[in-house]
Amino acid sequence: METIGVIDYGMGNLHSLAKSLERVAGNQRIFVSYDTKALLECDRLVLPGVGGVRACMDELRRLELDQMVLEAARKRPLLGVCLGMQVLLERSDENGGVNALGLIPGSVVRFPDPAPETEPELHHERLKVPHMGWNQVRQTRPHPVWAGVPDNSWFYFVHSYHAAPQNPAHILGTADYPQPFAAAVARDNIVGFQFHPEKSQDVGLKLLANFVNWNGEGA
Repeated sequence: METIGVIDYGMGNLHSLAKSLERVAGNQRIFVSYDTKALLECDRLVLPGVGGVRACMDELRRLELDQMVLEAARKRPLLGVCLGMQVLLERSDENGGVNALGLIPGSVVRFPDPAPETEPELHHERLKVPHMGWNQVRQTRPHPVWAGVPDNSWFYFVHSYHAAPQNPAHILGTADYPQPFAAAVARDNIVGFQFHPEKSQDVGLKLLANFVNWNGEGA
């Protein structure tokens, strides 16, 4: 039996994500843990995350999960969700600047704050931060996780920062707020979603189903 490991470092939406994975995993076992040795034995890994990037990286390092993720990413499918996607990049501007895992070249930057009331002409260009709610995602290139997911599907977002990959080829999908930003990223056997698939109804479950059946190739 294959196993999907959900990395528990105390900052992820573990319950709902694990339940959603269970719904689509078929005969695969869902394993939630911070045990590095046990996680390295899993066939696929999921890195969730909510909150601030500094606390996230501090906990990953304290539990020695950062090195586990780097090792695992060399040979098996890895999915990052929300903050878990952001730490796949090299660095985040959040919390004064924090180095991250560096699996995908690029940085994580903040959305522009809303224009002041004295500049009403800019309000249509700068929306409120955080970006919260449903938004459409354009698929920018083919990938096995998009199989059966209609282009421009709606997904649920909650975030103030967004990924800015250095290589446009690593952008898997974009959304607008109000300018385009990377809503999904991928490199080799690594994929990441800024939105929450576990909160995105049927299309979110379809994405998770595609991931749990992906062998890390064909990206």
